[in-house]
Amino acid sequence: MKRFLLVLCIAALSLSVFAQTEPANKNVALTFIETSDIHGAIYPYDFVNAKPTATSLAQVASLVAATREVNPNTILLENGDSLQGTPVVYYYNFEKTDGPHIWSQAVNYLGFDAVGVGNHDIEAGHTVYDKVFEEIQAPIVCANAVKPDGTPYFTPYTVVEKDGVKIAILGMITPKIPDWLPPQFWTGMQFEDMVESAKKWVPIIQEKEKPDVLIGLFHAGVDYTYGNVTRDTKFNENAAQLVAEEVPGFDLIFAGHDHQGWDGLGWDPVSKQKVQVLDPNGKVVPIFGALNAARKIPVVNMILKWNDASKSWDKQVAGSLVDITKYAPDAEFVARFQDGSDAIKRWVDRPIGKMDSVITTRDSMFGDSAFVDLIHRIQLDLSQDPAMGLKPADISFVAPLSSDAQIPTSADGTLYVRDMFNLYVYENFLYTMELTGQQVKDFLEYSYQYWFDTMPNEGNHLINFQRDKNGNLVFDNRTNMPMTATRSYNYDSAAGINYVVDVTKPAGQRVDIICMSDGRAFNPKAKYTVAINSYRGSGGGGHLTLGAHIDPNVVRTMSLVNGATTKDLRYFLLKWFESQTDVVTVSPLGNWEVVPADLAALGKATDYPLLYPSK
Repeated sequence: MKRFLLVLCIAALSLSVFAQTEPANKNVALTFIETSDIHGAIYPYDFVNAKPTATSLAQVASLVAATREVNPNTILLENGDSLQGTPVVYYYNFEKTDGPHIWSQAVNYLGFDAVGVGNHDIEAGHTVYDKVFEEIQAPIVCANAVKPDGTPYFTPYTVVEKDGVKIAILGMITPKIPDWLPPQFWTGMQFEDMVESAKKWVPIIQEKEKPDVLIGLFHAGVDYTYGNVTRDTKFNENAAQLVAEEVPGFDLIFAGHDHQGWDGLGWDPVSKQKVQVLDPNGKVVPIFGALNAARKIPVVNMILKWNDASKSWDKQVAGSLVDITKYAPDAEFVARFQDGSDAIKRWVDRPIGKMDSVITTRDSMFGDSAFVDLIHRIQLDLSQDPAMGLKPADISFVAPLSSDAQIPTSADGTLYVRDMFNLYVYENFLYTMELTGQQVKDFLEYSYQYWFDTMPNEGNHLINFQRDKNGNLVFDNRTNMPMTATRSYNYDSAAGINYVVDVTKPAGQRVDIICMSDGRAFNPKAKYTVAINSYRGSGGGGHLTLGAHIDPNVVRTMSLVNGATTKDLRYFLLKWFESQTDVVTVSPLGNWEVVPADLAALGKATDYPLLYPSK
């Protein structure tokens, strides 16, 4: 009998342990703040154009302080792409490496609760991000970056407790990194499909942690059809919304990567409109995402009310994108990091050469241009230098990495270190690789398919814009500008060959290669050495895989690459200008043109004010 009573008591005790207990506070208010795609905008100063800026992490610091004062239960989240984009992080990535990185210092100063990983963080290389992530005190969360044995490379999730409420934060990154970056950048990592990874980790979190709130911190965009893919495409680049729709359990998702800004709604790729997102059980899952460079920051309030009947929390979510220009830089933040700012200014203000005229990427949007051709010229020159470890290139591929940049920024033509960040936006390396003449042509056909529309057309557009089901141009909700079929950094042209692009012909039949630029015949069956950046050479944009029809696995093995620089292209562009003894003369190479010329001119006249409305 005594033994029976003892067992009964133990059973009762067990039930009391595992039963949901009522919280001391039956009403809890949480506030979430997400930064994402900061891209080095730490200081309230534009080091490239030498002027103050109205948005940066310094202004975000003021928002964070004001929010915490109102609600101590504030959760601060960072969603990746912080280690690339400005001279600030470049300086600490590659120049001043003998102390703590400016980004880790800033993150620790602001007291982030969790930090996600972005593709441009990986782009900085192991030496950089391994050091930075080790310095950051907050957990680095990323579930779908795994070691070869399948275990997480980073911490998959973290749990934050506020006022008795457990908040689990699951991090993930866009899985397309192997298509964009050479393997040495992500050694020791593989990248799982985001939906599959979430299906694996959400049950684990629910079983092990029993959180009251589940948050997705995803460095991935919302439009899962971007890049001409579908919701069924494995390793989807922009799967933030897909996870919400296919994996139950999330209360709130923070997106990144696409720089679009999301205010609680998702995206319907059919209607091209923002819509409410529902999980498989019909629960609304709000999606928020910051604008790049800290221009708008999501501040999301979650009110939790204890439901006595269900013994669980009822949750209400409301938030908005906060315009950071409304906040002044935090004085204490600025003072704390002033020494770093002074050092960066001295570095970017160093003169490195002189040019005879101003060049702009605006011309690059519509045809051959001096801006892109300058990079072509330098790439071909670098490939000829035996010290570079490259094979002399016959052909160069280059795209305008920004749609609206110019150099030099000085009135007298003097080039400074800062100008290199307008000339070349990303930390790409330079490759030389071997392609057949046919692959070169197919590569270009792919580029011009998404770059130029077929003319004549309704409205006589030269640029290939996105259109809705009725054939109307689709406008970006954020900028109110028409959205192009692909980004300008995919507008590849070639140097080393002479060719025309006939926009009256259908896609795939537009490029006519006349000859090599030195007068030699061009042979589709011959093999040529091409100079190409590491993003494109690793498969980024699809030019090699979808365009030139090279097996993606062959591209990833880098078996076609016969040379690679040991430092990024911007470093060598800088050194190239420093090596010039005279003023650099710039002009278009004139090796390619869009035909018919009259239609091309008409299309440019139509599209220029659409792309540059104030000019």
